[in-house]
Amino acid sequence: MNDLSTTLLSQYANSPTLLALIGQFNAAADPATLIDAFYDEVWNIATAQGYGLDLWGRIVGVARTLAMSNGKTFGFHEATAASADPFGQSPFYGGPVASQNVALSDDAFRVLILAKAYANISRAAIPVYNAILRQLFPGRGNAFVCDTGGMNARLTFDFALDPYELAILKQSGAFQPPTGVLFEIMQAPGCLGFAEAAGSAPFNTGIFFGGYS
Repeated sequence: MNDLSTTLLSQYANSPTLLALIGQFNAAADPATLIDAFYDEVWNIATAQGYGLDLWGRIVGVARTLAMSNGKTFGFHEATAASADPFGQSPFYGGPVASQNVALSDDAFRVLILAKAYANISRAAIPVYNAILRQLFPGRGNAFVCDTGGMNARLTFDFALDPYELAILKQSGAFQPPTGVLFEIMQAPGCLGFAEAAGSAPFNTGIFFGGYS
C-alpha cells in the first residue's frame, strides 16, 4: 500500500507500536518490486529474459532450440549452395548424420519471436516475407523473395548465412511458404580466394572482391 494512514482507525493512528508493526508488514508484503520485475523480465517482450522469452516463444509458436545439420557435402548445381559444395571443399555424402542442437541467445530469440508474431497476423505475400527477412537479418545486406513460377519461390541473400540462420529459416516456422509453394534458398557465393583466406571460394565458384559496402 502507498498510503497506510488512510486504512487506520483514528483511535490507533498515533500508536507507535501498531504503526511500526503495520509498516514492517507492508514493507515485507509490498508486491510493487515483484510486479516491476515481472513486467520487465516476462511481460514486456522488449526487456524479457530467459524464462520470459520462453513463454513468449510458446505463445507465438517458436522454440529457442534449433537442430542444425553437421555441414555440407560434395554436390552439383541441382543441390543448391545451401546444401552442397563444389570440388575440393566438402566430403562425399555418407548417409544421414545426427544433428546438433543449438539454443539461441536472448537477443536472437527475441528477434525470432517478433518475426513469428508478425508472420502469425500477416498474409502470405512477398512484401510480407521481405519485411520478415529485413527483421531477421538487419544490416546484413540484401535479402528478398522472388516468384520463380511453377509454384516455386526463391529466398535470395547477397551474403552468407550461418548454420543457425539456415535453421531459423527452415525449422522455426517464422518463415512458412504458402500452401503448395516450394521455397529454395540461394546465397551469394563468397569472393574468389585461396586457402589462406577463410571463407573464400575457389575458381568458378566465387566472385572477385568488389570492396566493402
